[in-house]
Amino acid sequence: MLDDSKLIWMDGKLIPWKDATVHVLSHTLHYGNAVFEGTRAYKTEKGLAIFRLRDHTKRLLESAKITLITPKYSLEELEQAQIDVLKVNNYNKNVYIRPLIFLGYGKMGVSPKGAPRQVMVATWEWGSYLGDDGIENGIKVKISSFSRYSVKSTMGKAKAAANYLNSQMANEEAVDAGYDEALLLDEEGFVAEGSGECFFIVKNGVLISPPNDYSLNSITQDTTIQIANKLNIPLLRRKITRDEVYTADEAFFTGTAAEITPINNVDGRVIGNGKRGHMTEKLQKSYFDVVYGRDSSFEHFLTYVK
Repeated sequence: MLDDSKLIWMDGKLIPWKDATVHVLSHTLHYGNAVFEGTRAYKTEKGLAIFRLRDHTKRLLESAKITLITPKYSLEELEQAQIDVLKVNNYNKNVYIRPLIFLGYGKMGVSPKGAPRQVMVATWEWGSYLGDDGIENGIKVKISSFSRYSVKSTMGKAKAAANYLNSQMANEEAVDAGYDEALLLDEEGFVAEGSGECFFIVKNGVLISPPNDYSLNSITQDTTIQIANKLNIPLLRRKITRDEVYTADEAFFTGTAAEITPINNVDGRVIGNGKRGHMTEKLQKSYFDVVYGRDSSFEHFLTYVK
C-alpha cells in the first residue's frame, strides 16, 4: 500500500490526497488512453532534487501528442506542478513523482473525441523498486512467453497506460513462476526490455544494450550510457539474443524506478558469478553519485526544490 501524502496536484489545484478521485465512467478507465511519467526526486546534500525533470516532462508531452491527447498545460506549467507538490508535502526521504494525463468523464464509446482532458501529479516516498537486496545482490529474471508489442500494432514511444497491460502480464507470469521480474523479447526473438526497465549485459569488458526499436526511449538508459562514456567503458548498441543473455558476464536493468539493478539469474542460468558484477557495481555507484548531486559534471540534470 502507498503511504498517503498530504496533497495531490489535480487540474491546476492542490487537493487532499483522499479527494483526488475520478468518476467510474471516466473514458480512460474503460479504453486505456492515458500517458504518464515516472520521475524521482532525491534527498541530496543541497536538499530535495528532481532528476531530469525537463526530459521526463518533455517525454510526457510527446506521449500525449502521439496518443492524440491535447495537453491543457505547457511544459513549464507541468514542471512547476511537480515542484509545487514536492514543496507542500515536505518530504524527508526520496520521492517518486507520477504525472498523468488522462481522459475523464463525459462520454462513452471508443472514440476519445469530446472526452475531457485531465491532469494530475501525485508524489510519495518510495524506496528501491526491486528491493534493497536486489540493488546489492541482484534479482532473478524470467524470459517471458509474452513478446513486446510490435511497432505495427501499437506506438511504443508513448509511455501510455494501455501499453502496460503487456508488461503486467509478463511480470505476473514471472513472479508466479518464482522470479522477481520478466524480460521480454521482440517479435523477431531478440531482447526488447523488462516489464518496466531497459536491459544491459556485459561481455568481455564491453557494455551492450539493445536498440530502442521495440521499447520506450529510456531516460535512465541514456544516463547510464553517458556515465559509461565518461568512464571510458566500451559500449555497443546492438541486438541481443536469448543465448547471449545466458552466457553474459554481467547483466542489469535500468529505469527510473529500478535505478540500476543487477541480474544474477535468468531462466535458471546463473549470470557471471551469481553476484553483482564489477562493471555493474561501478556504474551503479556512479549513477547514485549523479542523482545525489555528488558528481558536478552531471549537476545540470538536477532541479532543486527550494
